[in-house]
Amino acid sequence: MHGRRVAVTGVGAISALGPDATAFWDSLVAGRSGIRAIESVDHTTLKCPNGAEVHGFVAADHFPDRAQQGLDRFAQFALVTAREAIADSGLAWDDTLRDRTAVVTGTGNGGTISLGDNYERFYGQGNHRMPPGLIPSAMANAGASQVSMEFGFRGPTFTLSTACASSTHAIGHAFWLVRNGGADAAVCGGSEALFTLPQLKAWEALRVMSPDTCRPFSRQKSGMILGEGGAMLVLEPLDSARRRGARIYAELAGFGMSADAAHLTAPSEDGPLRAMQAALDDASTTTADVDYINAHGTGTPGNDPNEIRAIGRLLGEHAEQVAVSSTKSMHGHAIGAAGALEAVATALAVHHGVIPPTANLDEVDPECPLDVVPNQSRTRSIRTALSNSFAFGGLNAVLVFRRVDPAGD
Repeated sequence: MHGRRVAVTGVGAISALGPDATAFWDSLVAGRSGIRAIESVDHTTLKCPNGAEVHGFVAADHFPDRAQQGLDRFAQFALVTAREAIADSGLAWDDTLRDRTAVVTGTGNGGTISLGDNYERFYGQGNHRMPPGLIPSAMANAGASQVSMEFGFRGPTFTLSTACASSTHAIGHAFWLVRNGGADAAVCGGSEALFTLPQLKAWEALRVMSPDTCRPFSRQKSGMILGEGGAMLVLEPLDSARRRGARIYAELAGFGMSADAAHLTAPSEDGPLRAMQAALDDASTTTADVDYINAHGTGTPGNDPNEIRAIGRLLGEHAEQVAVSSTKSMHGHAIGAAGALEAVATALAVHHGVIPPTANLDEVDPECPLDVVPNQSRTRSIRTALSNSFAFGGLNAVLVFRRVDPAGD
């Protein structure tokens, strides 16, 4: 064990499953999918017209400040979920703690919607005047900077962009900061909003999208479904959380990373395996303690069998005892926000002793011969859980969450 143990004491989420972490968790437990026809853009020209959108989000309901109303949607998601996680944590920040609080976020695309709208005006309409707030509202670190400014957090603040692993990398680095004494608290996670017609067309061009829904680990899987949203966690030293009587969702115990160094988009079995093993080693945890894995589980023929094989190699005979599910079947693949949503899902699974299911699963793919928790959640005490994120570019990131004994351990 290195340095201080780290507790998760606050969570926030916004997704296709609802406007907050409570709605998010309730839908996961119910196996209720948020995937449906895309409404924010004209989907009639799309071969894959469905998505996992955040519905009913009106910026003015959350931001009286006109400048914040002008933020890109992805940054608004970051700020809204940070507010929820901070309130949920019950932490009282004084100036000393604010100086020592980190804000670390992840996003794959940053201000896609704002940039796309203004490029359309520039190129399509010949309007060559750009709004002065475009750059600061759409820059990838806009969410982190807004959180820092609103709450006066003056510790390390930065944003990571590693495609689908962005927010898992962000949470992992925030965890290391708190564990190693570089910060005394952290607000960390990620956000994404990329529902524009050019983005959707570009994803279709990759031929990884499903025309209907996301079916991870299913024989009938037909590809991924894009999602949007955001999620944040509040981290603090476990001893401090216990002293103040905080509700502790889970201990964040380990973080591991790797690169495939092989192919830009095709998955590798070795890279994910090394990231999972590195995370367990970082947590000083053995595979025998693992009860649940929140899989990357995109529902693509390339990812799912590859990930299951890597898990099988990691766990050996113990793999038969481990539940593996993909919550992307319900909240879609939110790219840079995916790892944050799944980290919240995993922490809540450990806290409640409930494993969310893999939805939309009619028949398990024979190439995915593990317990993939079809369609119905399952009550089970979870000692240790992994949350996997494997990104284009061959970048892998894995978090380890552990149950905390209220009596102390």
